[in-house]
Amino acid sequence: MRTAIPGPCPSCSNEIEYLYQTEDIPYFSELLIVSANCPSCGYRYVDTQILKSAEPARYEFSVSDAEDLAVRVVRSMSGTVKIPELGVQIDPGPACHGFVTNIEGVLDRFEKVVEGALLWAEDGERENAKKLLHLIAQAREGTLPFTLILDDPSGNSAIVSEKAQKKPLAIDAENC
Repeated sequence: MRTAIPGPCPSCSNEIEYLYQTEDIPYFSELLIVSANCPSCGYRYVDTQILKSAEPARYEFSVSDAEDLAVRVVRSMSGTVKIPELGVQIDPGPACHGFVTNIEGVLDRFEKVVEGALLWAEDGERENAKKLLHLIAQAREGTLPFTLILDDPSGNSAIVSEKAQKKPLAIDAENC
C-alpha cells in the first residue's frame, strides 16, 4: 500500500508529499517506509518501522563470499551498522535515515563516505582512506570475509537471512 499525504516541509515550509508505503518482506515482517523529499530546499527524510512489536536486538552476519552480499538489510533511524574488520560504523543521529538495502548497498554507503573524505584528507589520512577503499573493494568482490553487525535499541532493524544470528541487545547509555 502506498499513500501520499501533503504537508509543510519542516525546513522551508513549502508544501511537499510525505509518502507512506508498506512492504512485506518474506520470512521477516511487514515494514512501513516513510519518506519525504523537498525539491525547493533539499530536505530529505526516510525511516523504516517494523509493523510488529520488537525488542532491542543485535544481528550479526558473517560474509564469506560474494553471494552473501545480496542479503537484505533493514536499518531504522535508531540502528547502528558496524563492520569491525574494516573499522567502520554508521551511527544514528539527528540527520540519520533508515534504509532497506542489501549488504553490498551497505558497503556502497561506506565507500561513498570514504571517497568524500578523500576530498579534504591530508597525506596520512589520504593513505588510510585509500587503504580502506581497497579493503571495501575486496569485501565487495567476496575475497575479504567480514562481519556485519546491526544493533538497534528500538528493534526496528534486521538482517534478513537464516544465517544471521539474532541476539538480545542490552540497553545502556551507549545504545540509546
